[in-house]
This record gives sequence, C-alpha cells and structure tokens, in this order.
Amino acid sequence: MSCLIQEAVSQLSSEPLHEEAMQRHIAPLFSRTLANDRIYLANHSLGRPLDQMAEDIREGVYLWEAKLGDAWDEWLAEQEAFRGRIAKLIGAPRADCVVPKTSAGQGLRAVLNSFSSRPRVLSTRGEFDSIDLILKQYAALGRIEMQWVEPDAEGRFTVASVMENLHPGIDLVVISQVMFMTGQIVHDFEQLAAASHAIGARLLVDAYHAIGVIPVDVAAMQADFVIGGSYKYLRGGPGACFLYISPEVLAGGLRPLDTGWFARENTFGYERSDPPMLRAGGDAFLESTPPVLTYYQARSGQEFALAIGVERLRTYGLERLALLKSYLQNTGVEIVGGDRDHGAFLAVRLDAASEISAKLAKRGVITDARGFWLRLCPDCLTREDELRVAASTLGEVLEQARS
Repeated sequence: MSCLIQEAVSQLSSEPLHEEAMQRHIAPLFSRTLANDRIYLANHSLGRPLDQMAEDIREGVYLWEAKLGDAWDEWLAEQEAFRGRIAKLIGAPRADCVVPKTSAGQGLRAVLNSFSSRPRVLSTRGEFDSIDLILKQYAALGRIEMQWVEPDAEGRFTVASVMENLHPGIDLVVISQVMFMTGQIVHDFEQLAAASHAIGARLLVDAYHAIGVIPVDVAAMQADFVIGGSYKYLRGGPGACFLYISPEVLAGGLRPLDTGWFARENTFGYERSDPPMLRAGGDAFLESTPPVLTYYQARSGQEFALAIGVERLRTYGLERLALLKSYLQNTGVEIVGGDRDHGAFLAVRLDAASEISAKLAKRGVITDARGFWLRLCPDCLTREDELRVAASTLGEVLEQARS
C-alpha cells in the first residue's frame, strides 16, 4: 500500500469520519483534482483520482522503459495484486475467481458466450445501458432468448418480482445490486440465488454501483457471477473492470469461449496443443495480452477504499447525502435516496433533467442525468458548504425554469 495513503488514513481516529479530519488528512491526497473550483457531484459517474494514481502509472511505464520485455514479471505481479484487492473488496474466497476485464460488459459477454446452446436470460428493465444493449443485441442476433421484468408502480425492482418471472427453462438471471438510474439497492440475493439454482439457472449480479459504496459479499449473496469495475467509487478510471466466477461454477467445469494465450497452461511456453491446455480456475478466462497499465491506474483507489473501509465511507457518505437532501427540501421536487435502501447518490425527478444538469454545469456544479432523473453524488471530499451552494444553485435554476 502507498505510504502516503497509509499515513493519511492512520491520522484518522477510530471515531466515525467527520469533515474536519477528512479535509485535513485525506483531501491533500487529492490535491490535483481539487485544484479547480467546480463543485463535483458526479462521483457516481467518474470517481475523482488520488494524486498517487499518476505516480503508480509512471511506475508501470518506468518498468517498460527500463526493462522492456523483462517488465512482464512485475506487470503480471501487479495484475495479480489487482485481482487480490478486488477479491477483498467483494468478499471473494480466492483471487483467481476474479478475472480482469476491460469493461463490465466484457464480463457479461464472457458469461453469455460460455453457454453451449442458446440460453434463456431473465433480466430487468432497469439495467445499465451497456448491459441492456448487449442483451438486446444478442437477442436480436438469435444468440439468446430474453425475458424482461418490468418495474413496479413506484419504479422499483425487487427480488420477489424477479422470482415471480423465474421458471424452469431460464438459464441465466441478470440483475443489478444497485440500480443505476435511481440508486435503489436490491436486497435478498441469497433468495434469488437459491430459487435460480433450484431450476438449474445461474445468477449474474452487476455490482458496479455497489462496490466501494456498500459492503459487497459475493459468497453471502451466492452469486455465480458478478461484474463490476473501478470507474466510479473505486477511483480507478476506465478499463479496470472484472468478472467474478464462483468457486462452485469453476469446479463444475465451466469452460470459456472468450479466452486467449494468457490463459494457456504454460503461457510463455508456446506449446500449441489441440485442444488448448488452459490454466485452472478463473485463470482459464484470462484473454490475450492484458492492458497492464490499467492495474497501476486502479491501484491507489482500491488501496484507499480498503484502507479506510467501505463501511466507514458508507456511514460518512450517508451523512453527506442527508445534508444535501435537507438543503434540497425546499426545491419542490421529488428526491430519492440518502438512506440505507439506496446507493451513493440522490436522484431528483425532473422532466428536463438533462437540461437542468447542463445549466448547473455552466454555474460550476457538475452533475449528470439519466432519463427523468438528475443524479447528485457527493463523496468523502465534498464539503458541507459545497452541498449548500449546490442545493441553492439547483433551486435557482429550477425557479428560472418555472418562470
């Protein structure tokens, strides 16, 4: 772990996190991204990086410059460290259950492509655009058969409603742990897993909006597959994603179609056996030459989350959301989130959410919009005065839009 991260976190008391300590000890770790005067409330989209991130990438580049082909030993050691850190963050029993991917969608495709015949997939209308698009494209090309679960009258998705649509013949269930549009947390995955397994189906959970926000325990949820990444709350930027495959599924003999020479039993031996001899466990799902700098890019954000602890960050995050929600109460709009049943952001229902987000950006408040929902996500770096200004600015923009 970076000495700077370790030292900064060690200065925090064992008491719950509070703003004065976070600004004194933690904010200096982010001096570059905090150098501008914008109020950044899009941490649910792209997480703010630590200063250490650039230094970590330089380390990977230095190995390239200094060692050329001999850099691979250290590059691959960093890949394994990436897998190990993700395993800790999601409660995976083994690091080899974590397969590095460049996107969560790539992880989904690897699962879909592992079926020997056309699978029937059950999913919800609330999945993130990339996952939704992949499922629809596979269905359009006749590679899978799709069945969709609609939201309830309040726009929510529950395990109970998914189980109502679960029946023999379903091969794979795909559902998010935290819904990307409203931040709703879906509970009781162990029940869905048991019901899925009872009919011979497997469960894939998209944990992208959960990892780094709430404690994730893939073993407890009994998921067969989990996809996620570092782009958002783990502050690792694009490309640092993963596919988790449970030990039970790996032991059951699942074999990949999506693979490559780094999955070969003797990677650098250049034997050309037919059929190929693949490595054991999740290593068989490794593909071709990996994007090694991605693992350096993601290192500091993962170390930061592990050092402070996701539960501590969650408690502090809920306090930030409660403050923002209280400042927004007089805007006259529907506000969702800021409680234990939602993730890291508030969702504000607006007919012209994208236009409002653009107007806020012009006034230095960075948010984003998905459909009718404006999303606002402070993080542990966000000060209370910034929350107050952001709420006031949104109120003024809404008032102007109404007049």
